[in-house]
Amino acid sequence: MSISITGTGSYIPELKISNKDFNDHHFLNLDGTAFKQDNEVIIKKFKAITGIEERRYAPKEYNTSDLAYFAAEKAIDNAQLDKETLDYIIVAHNFGDLKDGYIQGDTLPSLATRVKHKLQIKNPKCVAYDLIFGCPGWLEGMIQANAFIKSGIAKKCLVIGAETLSRIVDDYDRDSMIYADGAGATIVEKSDDGGEIIAHESATFANDEANFLFFGDTYNKEDEKKAYYIKMFGRKIYEFAVTNVPSAMASCLDNSGVKIDEVKKIFIHQANEKMDEAIVKRFYKIYDREMPEGIMPMSISKLGNSSVATIPTLFDMVKEGKLENQEIKKGDVVIFASVGAGMNVNAMVYRI
Repeated sequence: MSISITGTGSYIPELKISNKDFNDHHFLNLDGTAFKQDNEVIIKKFKAITGIEERRYAPKEYNTSDLAYFAAEKAIDNAQLDKETLDYIIVAHNFGDLKDGYIQGDTLPSLATRVKHKLQIKNPKCVAYDLIFGCPGWLEGMIQANAFIKSGIAKKCLVIGAETLSRIVDDYDRDSMIYADGAGATIVEKSDDGGEIIAHESATFANDEANFLFFGDTYNKEDEKKAYYIKMFGRKIYEFAVTNVPSAMASCLDNSGVKIDEVKKIFIHQANEKMDEAIVKRFYKIYDREMPEGIMPMSISKLGNSSVATIPTLFDMVKEGKLENQEIKKGDVVIFASVGAGMNVNAMVYRI
């Protein structure tokens, strides 16, 4: 028996926000001055760089923990699992529940505890905790679940990535167009169905790279509201990612014993279409290969960047045949890879 993903589920909000919906935004530079270009030019350049055409926002009545719960229910049902047999519920997020009208993320109780409560799990030995690891959080949760099961501490784990990034963005920052909401969940357990976590890799770069993503003030210098928003040094993140993620993926693959030509799909954090393509191309270059056509499923053009939710929602979509021209089948070897605040990097080789 191997440690396997036996169930998946996702919650993708129905509210679509297109690039055109930002036409009336008043975008500002870091120093509070207005851009010389009009919004049509800004948005056109944004689309060319990121590949994002639209993104999804959660309804106001739902918090991050609600999205996590919706995805969890689907994963439990997909795995045909008795929820009372779960040993761990791990919820990866970054900002907690961001309630309308509040400027502080709510993490008391933990989001994992809230999910367990919503699922009405009675078993007190089902341990629920949160994981904050930037965008690679869901994948790091998978790595922890694998370790728990391998060591005998647990038999069955529920790992969730959920976020409502749309509620923590500065409307005056053009980077606000990147972010989106969503949740994805997986059941991890020992199974004889052929699925197998083969190898994994994690790293944190916390010297010069630590503050590439950070909490900062609005670009509107006249705004007196005491609130912080997600900010980033986009160019530095791009350069960091295309340098460090390919090598982490290669190290993970080499440790797995799997040959590069056996890899069927790469599920990479949906951060920036051009950046993701550059990462995968550099990964294949390490092995003197060209990036195969169709190797990298993408959802960012329609779903935006939902941080920890991007990989599990993408995996669920492909697994369930909901992404055009993309499929996986039993026995396929895939790679998961992510990069985010910290700066953190991780990868996993998995056999379906």
